[in-house]
Amino acid sequence: MNQLRFRTRLVLILSLFAIVPALLLTLLWSGTVSTALPLVTGRAGWDSVAATGKKAITAVRAAPLTPSQKAALDAHERELRSSAEQARRYSFLAERTVKLVAVAGIVALIVLTGAASRVAGHLSRQLSRPLDELVRWTDLIAHGESLPPPASPPEGDTHSSTVVPVTTRVRGAPEFEKLRRSMRAMAGELEEGRKKAVEAERLRAFRESARRVAHELKNPLTPIRFAIEKLRRESPYDMSDTIQVLTTETQRLERMAASFAQFGRMPEGPSSEIDIAEVARYTARASVPDTMKLEVKIDDGVPPVLGNHTAISGALANILLNAVDASKPGGLIRVTVAKSKCGDREAVRVSVADEGSGISSGVLANIWEPYVTHKPGGTGLGLAIARQAIWAHNGTVEAKSTLGKGTEISFTLPSAKLPSAGVE
Repeated sequence: MNQLRFRTRLVLILSLFAIVPALLLTLLWSGTVSTALPLVTGRAGWDSVAATGKKAITAVRAAPLTPSQKAALDAHERELRSSAEQARRYSFLAERTVKLVAVAGIVALIVLTGAASRVAGHLSRQLSRPLDELVRWTDLIAHGESLPPPASPPEGDTHSSTVVPVTTRVRGAPEFEKLRRSMRAMAGELEEGRKKAVEAERLRAFRESARRVAHELKNPLTPIRFAIEKLRRESPYDMSDTIQVLTTETQRLERMAASFAQFGRMPEGPSSEIDIAEVARYTARASVPDTMKLEVKIDDGVPPVLGNHTAISGALANILLNAVDASKPGGLIRVTVAKSKCGDREAVRVSVADEGSGISSGVLANIWEPYVTHKPGGTGLGLAIARQAIWAHNGTVEAKSTLGKGTEISFTLPSAKLPSAGVE
């Protein structure tokens, strides 16, 4: 026999808790009334009193009586007959009242049973439906699937501008709603953890392949460079153009190998406090050519960050070089350094904005991916290296772009100052 569903078991238990006491009380009440009513009427006693009284009155009447005694005897006889008649009437009513009481008890039991079943059904729905929903959610979370969206706002709610799919609202106690919010938060954290784990594994594979590519490129580059130098010394004059092509392409391969090697390893070296404002000023001047406009805006009181100076300045340089490549000649590049928040810690947000052609939403989602580039001869590692360096410093990166207006790439790094514990 299959096990009964939770809701069915709950209805049965709640119904039994209500119906069994009602049944016992009804039986006890009916039995008490049926037993007590005949005793209250006292018909048997009055019949006995009437019989013996009648004999006594007959015997007394045989004796000579004064008029006053005779009147008293007549009054007593009338009272005796009236009491006996009243006892018979009570007995008659009691016999029928017991049946009425039994019927009323059965009706009351039926009414209580119906009310109890309705209450039990309501309570079971209030408990079983939210629990069934939460059980389904645990299965979804276990399989890495998304939870259903929240229920749509009530009708007439004009404050909500977000359109979400309509879902059936499962009512229940307020504690269930709190549990739903907690499970949604937990599911979000688990999903974020899964994404980070997948991304970390994917980047590890990319870094490993980048190290191998860098190694395979560097090995032949040294003898190629020596051969080019020998050709430069010993070749006739008419091969100078060919030698220059070989030199240029060799240098490009060396830069490519250096990019692969840089992406293939995490930032190394000691950590120290870094004046991010000074890093932004210097890197911007060094990376943006004089033919372009540069605007650097730094907030007052920007806190220092803790990390590897070379890695952070290199990340900013890669972002600036991408902005330069995306800008038109003479275009404006804005660098902004501002105070921000990273969790409960103070942080610094560095933004680089250009006025180029912008990036479509489909391409923008992939700009941080390794080997993704739209520049001729590019390796697609600049922004990937920048993101890797920022993530290594527990920071975050983001990008916004509008076609025809430009792109803004920013990163946030936690301050070197630890959050205050609030204890003096």
